[in-house]
Amino acid sequence: MSHPTHTPRPPNPDRRSPRGLVGGSPQATYVLRFDGRDLTAQAGQSIAAVLWAAGILAWRTTRHGGAPRGAFCGIGSCYDCLVTVNGRPNQRACLVPARPGDVVTTQEGTGRADLAV
Repeated sequence: MSHPTHTPRPPNPDRRSPRGLVGGSPQATYVLRFDGRDLTAQAGQSIAAVLWAAGILAWRTTRHGGAPRGAFCGIGSCYDCLVTVNGRPNQRACLVPARPGDVVTTQEGTGRADLAV
């Protein structure tokens, strides 16, 4: 018994992103600054999503040893994704919506000496 051969379709470059898979169209974009670098954000993105989209995977260092950290759980439970946003340390990048003109900086340790996380 012969089996028909299956010829795979060539990949469609428009379907390689989550937006391409769901057929969404880009929303309004704006700029935020991360460590002195302008990044493009889209309406509705979290700060973590903006950083990921820019290829940035680590934006915090640990209190002891200075190990790099970024998003881990993605739901605000683990505190690995802490950043300083507009001068406020200890903001969870996976939960904080990105806003036009935000100034986000890498957080080192606890963000300030009087606040332990």
